[in-house]
Amino acid sequence: MRKKRFVPSLFAVLLIVLGACGNTNTNQDHATKGNDEDTHEMDHSNMEIPKGLKEAKNPTYKVGTKAIMNAHHMKGMNGAEATITGAYDTAVYAVSYTPTTGGKRVENHKWVVQEDIKDAGDKPFKPGAKVTLEANHMKGMKGASATIDSAEKTTVYMVDYKPTTGGKKVKNHMWLIESELSPAD
Repeated sequence: MRKKRFVPSLFAVLLIVLGACGNTNTNQDHATKGNDEDTHEMDHSNMEIPKGLKEAKNPTYKVGTKAIMNAHHMKGMNGAEATITGAYDTAVYAVSYTPTTGGKRVENHKWVVQEDIKDAGDKPFKPGAKVTLEANHMKGMKGASATIDSAEKTTVYMVDYKPTTGGKKVKNHMWLIESELSPAD
């Protein structure tokens, strides 16, 4: 009779141990994804091209062409093939800001354009300038006070791409600069 009790008990212990191992892996996967999404979650569903943004007259990458992205704005972006959906000449900025929704300060976010800044006018900002963001690329960005980290007059690109990590196609990602793109073969 002791042997009969031992077998079910051993079986129960194995189920508990194996179940715990499975839960640990799942929780780590969700934690990793959650942290990445908190840092790099971009919302493209309600994005509109900012008013006043002018189409580039002679962009290196014309609308409809393919290019390879050399950027790390989001997971699965670097090395992905992109289709250019827009090219615009403007001033582009890397900015640091604290989201209006609370949470950790976002450092060196790339990119917002002149037209993404409240009351920007035509004169480009210099690094160190304090601005209010109108861009809605990320949760808590619109209305946030920001500091300009870097500034550059250039062509910015809007792209569609499929992440190298899998998942849904990203449509109208804003923004990439020319140095973050290379010709597709």
